[in-house]
Amino acid sequence: MHAQIVLFDGFDPLDVIAPYEVLYAGGTASGGLVSVELVSAEGPREVVSGTGALPLRATAALDPARAGLILVPGASGLVGEPDEAADQDLGAGQWRQDEFIPVLLGRTLTTRLPSLLKAAMDNPEVTVAAVCGGSLVLAMAGLLEGRHATTHHMGADLLDATGVHAVRARVVDDGDVVTGAGVTSGLDLALHLLDREVGPRIAHAVENLFAHERRGIVWRDEGPTAAF
Repeated sequence: MHAQIVLFDGFDPLDVIAPYEVLYAGGTASGGLVSVELVSAEGPREVVSGTGALPLRATAALDPARAGLILVPGASGLVGEPDEAADQDLGAGQWRQDEFIPVLLGRTLTTRLPSLLKAAMDNPEVTVAAVCGGSLVLAMAGLLEGRHATTHHMGADLLDATGVHAVRARVVDDGDVVTGAGVTSGLDLALHLLDREVGPRIAHAVENLFAHERRGIVWRDEGPTAAF
């Protein structure tokens, strides 16, 4: 399984690094069955995060035709409602340190990312995953309507407003769309994907390596509906 983790201006570093390390370790543990790279919609470039302007380098362009996994992180910034002046038309790599998270997420819609993600979701050989606000990027792009997904609890209402069946769960597996809730859920989401795509022995080995125990039940739209 090849994993492409998407970087965009203002991304949350933990949403990226936690899955990256889990998937990279999965590749090591499995003898190369998993590979992972950082990509962007624009191609190779240095991308600045929303946490202390920490830069990471995308080494390739996002390729929706490549089989495997594409993972979209959320953003890191101010929490609250931005004013109109905050939503400026800024170019790639140009943004202020006082950005609001909704502005950062919304700005991804002005890039090639939505069209690339749509192409990926139309590809039966691709699983699209998202952590935290990454689910909102997919939802605001109109790519999750009618699907089940989760995000950070502060963004659940926005998921509902875009026609998504928002689920209060740590990880939601909706087949070719798998989403995680708050930022640390990237660990659990990546471990679940290792478990699902490579096998539980590899996932368990990585879990032990990181001294991390997965939290909660992975929600799927299966079985009887609870009466409460």
